Amino acid sequence: MDVLVDATIWSLALRRRSQELNSRERRLVNEWAELVRSGRARIIGMVRQELLSGMKTPAHFESLRKNIAVFRDELVDTEDHEAAAEAGNRCRWRGIAVSPIDMLICAVAQRRGMSIFTTDPDFENYARVLALKLHSVSGAK
Repeated sequence: MDVLVDATIWSLALRRRSQELNSRERRLVNEWAELVRSGRARIIGMVRQELLSGMKTPAHFESLRKNIAVFRDELVDTEDHEAAAEAGNRCRWRGIAVSPIDMLICAVAQRRGMSIFTTDPDFENYARVLALKLHSVSGAK
């Protein structure tokens, strides 16, 4: 199964120095690396944008841009945006606050049969309402 990787994981893997990572974060990065090696890691344009935003210098931006250029974006279409809006409404009707990017990640993953790899605890709330598959790493919680 392909895995839609959220910015939280990409950031750990590509924006943080390995010596700064705790043991849980190292397990997450190792799992990300395995997903990349096996060709199962996926990204969407909004996650790419989020990952590239807030870089400290133009050189850091360009370095990260080149590092992630090898990952092609999953194409997002009108139906994905509509499904994201519907998912957001369903969560809000249940009292769960959402963000548009999170709902787009949920919609793309659901429509393509992917799991979601993230450290963002909001996705556990979304999964209570939406039929999401969250990618887990044993011992990483």
